[in-house]
Amino acid sequence: MNNRKVVVVLPAYNEGARIADVVRKVRTYVDEVIVADDGSKDSTSEEARQIGAIVVRHRINLGKGAALQTGVQAAILRGAKTIVLMDADGQHPPEKIPELVEKIHGGAYDIVFAYRKHDHEMPGYRRFGNQWLNFSVRFLFGMLVSDVWCGFRAFRADIYPLIQWQRQNYSVDVEMALRAAQHKLRYCEVPIPTIYHDVYKGVSIVDGIRLLLNILIWRFTL
Repeated sequence: MNNRKVVVVLPAYNEGARIADVVRKVRTYVDEVIVADDGSKDSTSEEARQIGAIVVRHRINLGKGAALQTGVQAAILRGAKTIVLMDADGQHPPEKIPELVEKIHGGAYDIVFAYRKHDHEMPGYRRFGNQWLNFSVRFLFGMLVSDVWCGFRAFRADIYPLIQWQRQNYSVDVEMALRAAQHKLRYCEVPIPTIYHDVYKGVSIVDGIRLLLNILIWRFTL
């Protein structure tokens, strides 16, 4: 039995054009890759299987949080000891996986967050929004993170019950971090390059405002 089995979970929705390339690169660094296809209408599942990923699929689109739950549960069933979460669109550099994983295997940390620099490579409105989110998390929860919304992270599989999230949309990344803070899990950060393929894909300004309100609510309900 592999006591250090590392599995990457990629939540994916209509990523048929990129998923094969992402899986090919990621497989170099881990034992298995699970693609959680969240009801894609394109060839995402087929492309992922052909390149060697394990595919779990929702019949309809349920949201990133639901896809992550399905993927993580599948990883645990397959004996994962360390789970790495990444986006499926190629915005997270696979070559940084070993650095995140080694911090888990070293025994000093339960969860490791990647963070992007708030430089000119990040669109202005996202840079502003991220800074406000990070400040809110620090002020309300005492958690010192530089990029709480970045979905690239690694954690010990056995802490999943402690960080298990309820949100099914993009706010899942923040909820997961706040649950880690709630349970006083050991965490650190690793810097990664800022890469955007689709500037307007994913979250919007309205999503950011809603998330700020959610953070206030979570302060009293988590």
